[in-house]
Amino acid sequence: MEWRPAAAMLAVDVALAVMNVMVKKALSEGMNKLVFITLRHAVATLFISPIAFFYERKIRPKLTLEICVYLFFSAMFGASLTQYLFFLGLEQTSATFACAFLNIAPVCTFLISLATRMEFVDLKTKEGRAKAVGTLVCFLGVLVLTLYKGVALNSSSAAVGGSSRTGGAEYGSRKWLTGSIAVIAGCVSWSAWFPLQARLGRKYPALCSCTALVFLLSFLQAASLSLATQRGASVWILRKKMEIATVIFSGAVGSGFGIVAMSWCIEQRGPVFTAAFTPLIQILVAVIDFAFLHEQVYIGSVLGSVLVIAGLYSLLWGKNKEAGKGSVVAKEEESRVNGDDDQVQTPNV
Repeated sequence: MEWRPAAAMLAVDVALAVMNVMVKKALSEGMNKLVFITLRHAVATLFISPIAFFYERKIRPKLTLEICVYLFFSAMFGASLTQYLFFLGLEQTSATFACAFLNIAPVCTFLISLATRMEFVDLKTKEGRAKAVGTLVCFLGVLVLTLYKGVALNSSSAAVGGSSRTGGAEYGSRKWLTGSIAVIAGCVSWSAWFPLQARLGRKYPALCSCTALVFLLSFLQAASLSLATQRGASVWILRKKMEIATVIFSGAVGSGFGIVAMSWCIEQRGPVFTAAFTPLIQILVAVIDFAFLHEQVYIGSVLGSVLVIAGLYSLLWGKNKEAGKGSVVAKEEESRVNGDDDQVQTPNV
């Protein structure tokens, strides 16, 4: 049914919004980023592996070297590298600000798909121009988010007590700029995963098994980096209830359910459609941030977000119009071919 991919992505966005706020809180309380990513992927692997083993035991394709290479890079771009960069930026900025950058994921996905010939742009048509203008407006919004601060829209409620901020840095500081660069890099990495997963899904169509292997590889990648950089066993011990809840929720729901649902949506509607639901995460996170964590919201974040979302939906409008034209042309071609076949098959009397 047509509504199922949209419903699945809405559920994923709610889960990811809650997860991002939980992660921000856990990181601000001292939880190690690499340890969190490693444990999260361990939970995700344990969650999805039994489902994959029993549900797909008869349809699981044979692993080849090519598929293993795709799985390795899918694990890196879709999980370990992307999450490390995003959580680094999240730790040094704010949840609302970091999620605002995720709005460029559909545009980056479109550009990567364009470079790999999974998408195209015809500037002679209004649809093609809409996609090009949308891309430029979206990146203008990114510049505003990064370089322009403006006044705090909720300064009176956020400034009370001085301790209401949950970590991060002052807007415009060097730490904030470093966090912004990390989030942008994470967003580009995340965007590269969508077209990569689209190709992997065609080569290895066992969805749950593919996801389980991706999480196993991402667990090994994160664990290797963690063991190489983190000294002592104390960082691996979760002492707070918030840390335990964050790891379990992120692994089982954010990763386990989220990646399976997104991979299925990519198969059903394509990478750009799936990435297009990313802006909803920011809206949900902003509501949680403002209501519960009392993060400061600046006019620069709002203006940049509006530009990013406007550019995004200009791009999507052009893509949907082109898809509509393509389906009409395909139906006309099918009708013409069927008509020709009828003429060939009609005997002369």
